[in-house]
Amino acid sequence: MKKIVIIIWLMMVLQGCNSDKDILVNINTQFGTIKVLLYDETPLHKKNFIELVRAGKYDSTLWHRVMKGFMVQGGNVNEKEGTQESLEDRIPAEIMSDFMHTKGALAAARQPDRVNPEKMSSASQFYIVHGKIFSKEELTIDQFALNQGLSELMKNPGYDTIAQQFINLQRGNKIEEMNQLALRYVELVESVQGISLRKDMALDRLDAYTTLGGAPHLDNEYTIFGRVVAGLEVVDQIASVSVGRANRPIEELFMTMEIEEVPKKEIIEKYGYSYPE
Repeated sequence: MKKIVIIIWLMMVLQGCNSDKDILVNINTQFGTIKVLLYDETPLHKKNFIELVRAGKYDSTLWHRVMKGFMVQGGNVNEKEGTQESLEDRIPAEIMSDFMHTKGALAAARQPDRVNPEKMSSASQFYIVHGKIFSKEELTIDQFALNQGLSELMKNPGYDTIAQQFINLQRGNKIEEMNQLALRYVELVESVQGISLRKDMALDRLDAYTTLGGAPHLDNEYTIFGRVVAGLEVVDQIASVSVGRANRPIEELFMTMEIEEVPKKEIIEKYGYSYPE
């Protein structure tokens, strides 16, 4: 009986020790290392990612899709192995409404809704948000409705001057400048068409996307399962490489990964992460 009590006590101690640690994944690149923490709130994705890293599946995979101001995508194990991902391999969505696509968010890539209505995640591909900093107006104005309103407005010859401004920018493929120009005419469109183009956004999201930045249009559409806690400057460097067709880097960018077990206290103190209570 005494031996059994000791064994149970040892098991409890060991479980306590394990609960005091968490896993960081080091994503090693030619520019340096990106450290990511995986969320407990998305257990299926966390487990899958850790298993792939431990098995060395991500080693020698590529950053195969890079879009500066949006995201950097990699981890296509099937491409490396010359295989094809099956439906059975995909991971059920674990979309958390509280998680945001702010800069440094780690999320699972997936096929579009038309062929994947359940928003199931790729078995291996992931992306890290690079994003951009938004203005309050960009986040609280319905851009689609604004563009529709402007299109109707510019059918009237009385607004030819405005139409020409957009034509000049379109010729130079200056999409961002066109969006900013459209925002200058919000009140005009609302006044002429008698509509409201305003939309609400929670204050915490508004603050996050106007300071840290990110890709808010992806919220609640893809599973976010972690975040970068160190190495955002490496993400910046990957995002700045030259790309060719399909936003694939012209020069191949490989990665390797490794697991690092770190005390939660150190993660809190060193990386500023707050664990949910």
